[in-house]
Amino acid sequence: MAPESDYAKVTQQTVQPDVWLPVLYTVQERKAENRGIVTLKLAPSEAEMIESIEPGQFNMLYAFGIGEIPISISSLWNSQQQLIHTIQDVGTVSKAFCNLVVGDQVGVRGAFGTSWPLEEAKNKDIVILAGGVGIVPLRPLIERILHDRNDYGKLNVLYGARSSENIIFHQDIISWQADPTLNFQITVDHAYSNWRGNVGVVTRLIGNANFDPRNTAAFICGPEIMMNYAVHACLDVDIPEDRVYLSMERNMKCATGFCGHCQFGPYFVCKDGAVFAYPQVKSYLNIAEL
Repeated sequence: MAPESDYAKVTQQTVQPDVWLPVLYTVQERKAENRGIVTLKLAPSEAEMIESIEPGQFNMLYAFGIGEIPISISSLWNSQQQLIHTIQDVGTVSKAFCNLVVGDQVGVRGAFGTSWPLEEAKNKDIVILAGGVGIVPLRPLIERILHDRNDYGKLNVLYGARSSENIIFHQDIISWQADPTLNFQITVDHAYSNWRGNVGVVTRLIGNANFDPRNTAAFICGPEIMMNYAVHACLDVDIPEDRVYLSMERNMKCATGFCGHCQFGPYFVCKDGAVFAYPQVKSYLNIAEL
């Protein structure tokens, strides 16, 4: 078990910021995961800092003079004062973050949103299905379960990427593959000649998972079409629908439900999610263009 000081549970007295106002953070480390995806390690520049972050939550990151975007926490294995965010270059603001270098400063607001229901999952087998960058908000969940490994049953992580070039968190994958307490499976949609692993959609891997469906919790994140198929793959093997959880990565803007950009049926993903139990959203997942 890692020393408590190495895990992101803030225990020292700090000044908790107003979530409406950005707190100044400095880029301490930058790592290119692959083409277009960067992981930033941020350290607070002042006395204020974001605290009490749970797996599945997100922060609002502000690039000065450009704009603000919601980004999931991508790891909690760090010192208590640091934030780790993994960002994909998909627009003007995200590009600005991907182009930052060590020493640059950003604004951070948070933490926002619901977290993965780890308490409800205790003493249960775990199935985690990640599609593409959906692995980002799931990585802190994997870390927490591994940290508290005796609190959970069999652990299965099923990760699908578009191709081998799109795989991220390579060092974690090496560690997960070597961990005898974790059944880690990976697949790609399209394989080149140097790929020797599984080929196909991630839902095919559920047949390689080891769990008792009567006592299993499933956690899913990825593109919405992938999550829809993943939910049904879980239900097809008799995992109860009320123990299937999804992180809805929608177009969030304000983190408070004010702007309405992320409305999903009666919910605002930024305020009521991003983590939902499947019964909450099952009526809306199949509605085209909702």
